[in-house]
Amino acid sequence: MASIIGHCAVGATLGVLLLPERRYWPYWLLAAACAFLPDADVIGFKFRVAYGSLWGHRGLSHSVLAAVVVATALVLLVGRRRGAPAPGRLWGLLLLATASHGVLDALTTGGLGVAFFSPFDTERYFFEFRPIAVSPIGVKNFVGEWAARVLRSEAQWVLLPCGLLLLAQAAWRRAF
Repeated sequence: MASIIGHCAVGATLGVLLLPERRYWPYWLLAAACAFLPDADVIGFKFRVAYGSLWGHRGLSHSVLAAVVVATALVLLVGRRRGAPAPGRLWGLLLLATASHGVLDALTTGGLGVAFFSPFDTERYFFEFRPIAVSPIGVKNFVGEWAARVLRSEAQWVLLPCGLLLLAQAAWRRAF
């Protein structure tokens, strides 16, 4: 998997890009949380859920269907709040943020791949281009040289592109 840092950065970046008004900052945080949410499946390791099973890591929780369910449920929960963005815009943001998780994981150098189409197709997929160093599972394991390699990789392939997109958006908004 990519680290929590990379996932949350992508979610927050999507939030700023799709809902650029500062008043929507709580939804930027919600998008960041959605981008990390699929990794809640690691709790299955505590219950001996096999990595490659439907409920295992990078399984159903990383699917497009899960992203649709998460986005829909959250829009139903918070989409009618006063000052909330239009439900369709919020749904699109939360869908993309949640789905971005599997995309980042499919760009990593390790694991079993991502079950994008679960439960209809349980095959796990990677992209041909896999530049992001895979992160160890668990906070306790995120130390030393492995963590440094992951952070360098994510700085190059995730954080830098996010920063460039945000700078481009800011320049565009100033120009127009």
